[in-house]
Amino acid sequence: MALACVHREYPNRIGHLLESDADVLPPRRLTPAFYGCFDWHSAVHAHWLLARLTRLDGDAAHGPKARAALSEALTQGNIAAELDYVAARPAFERPYGMAWLLQLAAELHEWDDRDAHSWRERLRPLEDHAASVFEDWLSRLPYPVRSGTHDQTAFSLGLVHDWARITGASGLRDLVERRSLDFFAADRDAPLAYEPSGHDFLSPSLAEADLMRRVLPPEPYREWLDGFLGLFELDPVAVPDQDDGHLVHLAGLNFSRAWMLEGIASVVPTEKIGAMAARHRDAGLAALGGLTYAGAHWLGTFAAYLITRRGVEATAVART
Repeated sequence: MALACVHREYPNRIGHLLESDADVLPPRRLTPAFYGCFDWHSAVHAHWLLARLTRLDGDAAHGPKARAALSEALTQGNIAAELDYVAARPAFERPYGMAWLLQLAAELHEWDDRDAHSWRERLRPLEDHAASVFEDWLSRLPYPVRSGTHDQTAFSLGLVHDWARITGASGLRDLVERRSLDFFAADRDAPLAYEPSGHDFLSPSLAEADLMRRVLPPEPYREWLDGFLGLFELDPVAVPDQDDGHLVHLAGLNFSRAWMLEGIASVVPTEKIGAMAARHRDAGLAALGGLTYAGAHWLGTFAAYLITRRGVEATAVART
């Protein structure tokens, strides 16, 4: 899925404010590294997927094509153009896309490979920009965004925290932990009965719980979780229309619920939570077969993130 979209320029959704005629350019001119996969954040995390799966199985058949795609995107010139573009738009892809950019950097950081080392160094200016975006934003954000889509605060902070732990960015890690406690430490009685909203691909409640297991020590986390979620039950959701770009979000919700439940279970291992995670995992995987481009340009990433246990692994490796 990623290889089919990273160089597919159209259809494309450009999400920026037009300041002049100069801003009306094709995607490949505006963001030459990440112009495919319908939108910028999907292009970024499609490249993460290529790096992730090639790092884990370097001898797989997809390896040469994945390396070629990464080499084509992550050139010094392309990253310089990307940096010019995002620096002129400080709120661009904040927080979701910038969090995935840091996740791509973390993947390259952990990959002991000559090409990956080169890609990592070329990406570093954009990585530094993304980190600075979060430093500035978190210092000013008065309340968390509790949506089930791209603007959600908790999910992106989980990705940023994993990047910070993996790369040793202690300053941003401390800031994420402090603001996560500010936002969520006092939360009780998660309103799971109000989930999901019709276009969700993230659970506001589970994403918060998955973030807090990164931030709190195990015993305080168990106490917090008991007050926040208590005894709960979630069933997978149905996807009414895979051709609708918003309704197919629900296929991603099954995946993200599954990995968030697995994250929670890594600290609070219960048979019930494990069974819920398995049901959501099965429902997510079952939806992959009939996808059109509305879902195919991004759901491969959600499948890979779940199957390779990236969120759980990243936390465990960084702690070690």
